[in-house]
Amino acid sequence: MSRRLSRRQVVGYGLTLAAIAPLLQACGSSASQSTPVATNRVIIPTPTEVPPSPSATLTPIPTSVPTVAATATPLPGTMTSPDYAVQVFLWGSATAERDLGLAKEAGFRWVKQSIEWRYVEPHVKGTLEFNEPDRLLGLMSQLDLKLVARVDNQPVWARKDKIFPTDGPPDNIQDFADFLHALASRYKGRIQAYEIWNEPNLAREWGNAPPNPEQYIALLKAGYEAIKAADPDATVITAGLAPTTESSAIAMPDVTFVKEMYKAGASKYFDMLGAHGAGFKAPPDLSPDQVAKDPQYNHSEGANGRIYCFRHVEDIRQIMVDNGDAAKRLAILEFGWTTDPRPSSPYHWYAVTDQQQADYIVGAYQWATAHWQPWIGVMSLIYIAAPYWTQNDEEYYWSITNPDGTVRPAYRAIAAAKK
Repeated sequence: MSRRLSRRQVVGYGLTLAAIAPLLQACGSSASQSTPVATNRVIIPTPTEVPPSPSATLTPIPTSVPTVAATATPLPGTMTSPDYAVQVFLWGSATAERDLGLAKEAGFRWVKQSIEWRYVEPHVKGTLEFNEPDRLLGLMSQLDLKLVARVDNQPVWARKDKIFPTDGPPDNIQDFADFLHALASRYKGRIQAYEIWNEPNLAREWGNAPPNPEQYIALLKAGYEAIKAADPDATVITAGLAPTTESSAIAMPDVTFVKEMYKAGASKYFDMLGAHGAGFKAPPDLSPDQVAKDPQYNHSEGANGRIYCFRHVEDIRQIMVDNGDAAKRLAILEFGWTTDPRPSSPYHWYAVTDQQQADYIVGAYQWATAHWQPWIGVMSLIYIAAPYWTQNDEEYYWSITNPDGTVRPAYRAIAAAKK
């Protein structure tokens, strides 16, 4: 993991110097010109799915936390405040039924699963492969699990530059809208919530171009209108944003991005605002103000380091309030703590013990129950481990289960917690 990226230090999943070089060239910079500074700009990992099964058929379509006794408050529709979710990796997996069973047994009511555009409409516009989502939605239905579908990752045909596997918005936004309309039509009432894209405040998620909130809002608007036309009761959630203080051609701080979204008129095009709430090294009850004052938690970044805690979500919530959107809820689409023991890992500085991970995750749900009702919605924990992960993968250490399906202390603590 290189620390010499552009004119910043960026610590992040997948951002090796080799991987970032094309991005820097696209942004008019180069690694050789970089000048490191004294801070670490953190971007949280977001793994992707394995490729789909080639057997799918084609379907043509027309063009230290106190115990809290309170329980979650019911809200209209399908969600409580807060509600329990966990991210899973089921696409093409022979262990999908097992992993959904683990989610159910732990008391999760929702799962977050990617339905990648490039896997469903891979070869040509208008021809979709529904075998795998049919299979997964069937398994979820059997277990009465609700779904937050993260929808992003364009097919090769959707961009003239054919960038792959880099993620980027399509050349023609209507192509994405048509895909979402087909998806929401087929799974009306079965996909309860849609996350539109992921981390568009990172260039690597935006076609290697500088993050652009206005462009993202155009994508969000098209997606919102397409989904609502097919399934008016579905919940549309904005993309979860990477918690980062990096401000350059390769990333934009999440708070800045959300403010710019509101300036661009985003409020009309979502039901819930998405956020990411990694805990880093701090316990879940520690406030951003406290973290900003304590070098052991803020990695010596001072005031900029207030992002390094679970309660950074409150900073995002305040932007909603400031923009007259207090009546809407916020969804945490990724949160957790890593136990990464590898000294060379960029995540090692904020690793916690297995027991701390267990206590902090339970404490996060307790904090939300005690302090964030009624505005907090679903909280999606990372992760039920994918069966193909190894100890060389960063996401292995964020997980509450092992790739073989055995469970860790965090899983047992969540299963035992009052919900």
